[in-house]
Amino acid sequence: MQSEVDERPRLVFFYGRTSGLSRRVDAYLAQVLQRHRNHSTFSLIRVEVGANRELAERFEVAEVPTLVVVDGRRVSAKIVAPRDRVTIERALSPWLL
Repeated sequence: MQSEVDERPRLVFFYGRTSGLSRRVDAYLAQVLQRHRNHSTFSLIRVEVGANRELAERFEVAEVPTLVVVDGRRVSAKIVAPRDRVTIERALSPWLL
């Protein structure tokens, strides 16, 4: 029996549990995906850096929030501490319809 492999790019959202900016960026990200009707474009993975330091180090996350697009086996985009929806939208535009 063959299992299906998810071919969608992964959008990894590194956040801090107590970070107000992380909460805002989560809301901005939801707005961007909803606006473009692209909730299924990415496989969205949320990573709390306090509990997953090794993974954050592997992706060289020095500041939260950070969004990383992994397309195939490589990092295709990295957005460090975006301050607004437009910044996120521009960075993700190659994947949005």
